Amino acid sequence: MVCTLEELRSKDVINVVDGENLGRVDDLEVDAETAAVTALILYGRPRLLGLFGSRDNCVIGFRQIRLIGRDVILVELGTAGMYTKCTKIKP
Repeated sequence: MVCTLEELRSKDVINVVDGENLGRVDDLEVDAETAAVTALILYGRPRLLGLFGSRDNCVIGFRQIRLIGRDVILVELGTAGMYTKCTKIKP
């Protein structure tokens, strides 16, 4: 399956462990030497109109992607040996 960044940006990212909707893809991390995509980046969204700050940014490694479907991207975050917490990343 071949997807453009624009197509990926229109898909919701869902964590299959707890069913949480993490948001939508904002950017990709690419290995400059091999031109391979290594991660999906989701920037934090404001919580309650920005009154409570914003959610943390998520960097989801390629190995954590379980399925890229027509409407959603299913990822697995939070299992033993593969735990990745969505944390703030430096711009």
